[in-house]
Amino acid sequence: MDTYTSYQLIAKDIPKAIDQVESQPVVKRDTDYYLANIGSIKTIDDFVKNTRLFNYAMKAYGLGDMAYAKAFMVKALKEGITSSDSFANKLSDKRYAAFVKAFNFAAYGSTATLFPSAQQGAVDAYMRQTLEENAGETNQGVRLALYFQRNAPNITSWYDVLADTALSNVVRTTLGLPDTFAAADIDKQAQAFGQKLNIADFKDPTKLSKFLSRFTTMWEINNPTSPATTSVSVLFAQPTSVGISTDLMMAMQKLKF
Repeated sequence: MDTYTSYQLIAKDIPKAIDQVESQPVVKRDTDYYLANIGSIKTIDDFVKNTRLFNYAMKAYGLGDMAYAKAFMVKALKEGITSSDSFANKLSDKRYAAFVKAFNFAAYGSTATLFPSAQQGAVDAYMRQTLEENAGETNQGVRLALYFQRNAPNITSWYDVLADTALSNVVRTTLGLPDTFAAADIDKQAQAFGQKLNIADFKDPTKLSKFLSRFTTMWEINNPTSPATTSVSVLFAQPTSVGISTDLMMAMQKLKF
């Protein structure tokens, strides 16, 4: 199944897709354990020492690959996010500040894990993260599209995009820019993005959908899901069983930003 179709099948009913993730035995078992035990965690040290809970929380906020860096995370948690000079706030990757905000031991001490952000909020984030990871196992373009969809409403400047390799990858792909463009001066990259796109459109669901339709089409052209798939077949293929018409494909190719 091509990138555009795969993404649309998930995006048209995210709650249903999340329910399917939640029903997976491993996910359900880990989630039940998390909810049953996270409230008993009273200190940062207790948190990082409980590997099962800590790894769950880290994955929920997209930091699963950093779960090993416990000293790094302890420093971030201890300094909190109240001060603009805190460790988490100084990091360009906003996921760390989001994690510290959710598990705000610096502000709330032993009650930090009782707040909704550390309980159901973390579970909801874990489900969405797992959905995106599962999609990426078969098509990385679908994972990128879902990731961009989730983060788009929080984008306030092109520097937010450039600070996130996944977000910037989506924009470059959509605009047909080569990967080498990422090595250009950051101000010039921001200027180039701004000349082609209106960042305010990312807060408009209709315009965001149009943008991601363009992205998934461009991704499929550059990363065919099968050896037989080429830019020509993407553009001129007969309508598929799920209703993607030639006219729609052609329309996406004519999108202007």
